[in-house]
Amino acid sequence: LIMSPAMWKWTCLVSHLLLSTTVSPLARQQPLHPKRPFITFTGDQAEGNFNHLVVDERTGHIYLGAVNRIYKLSSDLKVLVTHQTGPDEDNPKCYPPRIVQTCNEPLTPTNNINKMLLIDYKENRLIACGSLYQGICKLLRLDDLFKLGEPFHKKEHYLSGVNESGSVFGVIVSYSNMDDKLFIATAVDGKPEYFPTISSRKLTKNSEADGMFAYVFHDEFVASMIKIPSDTFTIIPDFDIYYIYGFSSGNFVYFLTLQPEMISPPGSTTKEQVYTSKLVRLCKEDTAFNSYVEVPIGCEKNGVEYRLLQAAYLSKAGAILARSLGVGPEDDILFTVFSKGQKRKMKSLDESALCIFVLKKINDRIKDRLQSCYRGEGTLDLAWLKVKDIPCSSALLTIDDNFCGLDMNAPLGVSSMVRGLPIFTEDGDRMTSVIAYVYKNHSLAFVGTKSGKLKK
Repeated sequence: LIMSPAMWKWTCLVSHLLLSTTVSPLARQQPLHPKRPFITFTGDQAEGNFNHLVVDERTGHIYLGAVNRIYKLSSDLKVLVTHQTGPDEDNPKCYPPRIVQTCNEPLTPTNNINKMLLIDYKENRLIACGSLYQGICKLLRLDDLFKLGEPFHKKEHYLSGVNESGSVFGVIVSYSNMDDKLFIATAVDGKPEYFPTISSRKLTKNSEADGMFAYVFHDEFVASMIKIPSDTFTIIPDFDIYYIYGFSSGNFVYFLTLQPEMISPPGSTTKEQVYTSKLVRLCKEDTAFNSYVEVPIGCEKNGVEYRLLQAAYLSKAGAILARSLGVGPEDDILFTVFSKGQKRKMKSLDESALCIFVLKKINDRIKDRLQSCYRGEGTLDLAWLKVKDIPCSSALLTIDDNFCGLDMNAPLGVSSMVRGLPIFTEDGDRMTSVIAYVYKNHSLAFVGTKSGKLKK
């Protein structure tokens, strides 16, 4: 089997879909054609599921985060190196963790679930964050998975107490003349006093430097973070923000989220809890997070609402799709998968839709909202963060496409939903993952389903 590097890249990404949508990592895919079988990799049966996968775009090497293991695979899925990350003696109630101070909770052998896997290309290292010890991260050399660093001495080194594999998302912002930044977003699992839900951290050149993972800015009053206020939990006791996807584009970093909110159904005097999908945007250079804006997203087809975000992927429009959308071929397009309704986060309905968003149109909606707020119109519309309505304040200034906020009218919420364009629906086998790319001016999408099927 001979493939070009580009073909291998997409073979690896398709493997990502198969791994992430199959119930067990040990399940083998049946060949689609007897002459062209799938290449498969089977992990250690005792270790449980695979959690995350990244592909080195320069070499085609695959890094696979699993329970208690990090694997480095060749592009034909041969094991090159294995790094063990667990188990170890721990208790999720120990904060700070017992590796910092004595913990009176009973310690038991605990698995380390991989929660985030990122390639830091500039420093040729892998950032692998796990569930042990309230979420510390290892920095591993890409070549041989040698441990370069494992910061755990400061409270900033504990990134998330959640033990689920899909609870953390990170985006690296790289610079040529200074240290990179890591924007990291995480569910907090009822521990808002310990963990910010979103923050920006320093990625120092030296993996063992004291400043590794420190907040980009932090003083007595302002920091590069947002925490969920404790008051929010009096309104929604199980409130959390679940981060589904993240990326950078232009001057901004974006996260796609799923979060609960209380609404009053038509004709009802009582409120009920539903889930709303939202896009969060921050300026890359905003150290005080004054640029934080979130906007609801979803889509509708034939009167059916699809509002529970399952997966997303950023791609370019390509010439053919661009013409039909009235945008340029290089414009950013978000391919998203939603399941039907808003009520069941954990048990989403099987009815699902593949929808696309033009990122520029979302940004235009955000700009409109910023302009109206700085004219003093309406309130900040961010109930979970402000709890009570706070009026927008008027200020005479020009708000362009790259406006990054002031220490007023922030953080800001957009109340009206941005609707995506539904391009495909599936009623029986819920879509759970998506990737997309442009091939000969055509936009192609691969979708993985709940039962492990792959749709092109």
